Amino acid sequence: MGRAMSYQEKRAWIYAVVAVVVPASYAIVLLARAPAGGVAAGEYGRALMIAVSASIVLNGVAGAFAAGGGRKEPVDERDRAIGQRGEYVGFYVMSGAAIVPLALAVREAPYFWIANSLYLSFTLAAVVSAVVKIVAYRRGM
Repeated sequence: MGRAMSYQEKRAWIYAVVAVVVPASYAIVLLARAPAGGVAAGEYGRALMIAVSASIVLNGVAGAFAAGGGRKEPVDERDRAIGQRGEYVGFYVMSGAAIVPLALAVREAPYFWIANSLYLSFTLAAVVSAVVKIVAYRRGM
C-alpha cells in the first residue's frame, strides 16, 4: 500500500489542479462568448476577475479541507526545502514569462492580450511550481 500524503503534498496537488482547471474554464468561457470579431473583441474583464478570485477562494477552501479542520502537520526540513524549490522555479518561470506582457505593453497592444498574457504567466508559474513540488515529494529530494 502507498504512503499517506503529507499536508504540504496535498496542498501542492490542490494548487496544481486549481491552476489547471480554473484557467481552462476561463478559456472555455472566453471562447464560448467570442463575438464574430474574435476573443479580443469580446468582454473579458469580468470573467478574468472571476477566474482570479475563484483560484484564490478554491485554493483557500480546498487547503482548509485538506488540513482536516485545522489539524495541520508541522512543516519539517524536507517540506520546507521542497516548498522553497517549487517557489524558486515558479519565480523564474514567472519572471521569464512576464517578458511577454511587458513587450505587449511597450508595443501598445490591446489590453486583452496584455492582461491575458499576464494571467498565463501566473498560471504557468503556478503549474510549474506545483509540479516541481509534486515530483520532489514522489521521487524524493
